[in-house]
Amino acid sequence: MLINGITVTADQTLTTEEISALVDEEIQLWKKENKTLGFLDLTISGDEIVIKGREKSSIRRVRRITGYLSELANFNPAKRDECLSRVIHTA
Repeated sequence: MLINGITVTADQTLTTEEISALVDEEIQLWKKENKTLGFLDLTISGDEIVIKGREKSSIRRVRRITGYLSELANFNPAKRDECLSRVIHTA
């Protein structure tokens, strides 16, 4: 599920309100470390909630189509199709 822009996997016994509160809390903790939370896994072990987070990757894939550099999502449908129809040539 996606909560506040964070991909979350959670134990089914947790309510949406509990998950949202935990996500908000983790976002604030990660911000204090100057990091961006990208993924959160919430599991229950006994009477404790185990929280495992992963940082959002800062790596972006930039492509060059007809002389313009950008991420694929920023191009119009025709340019995206052009990029996706390219053939990889190997030696």
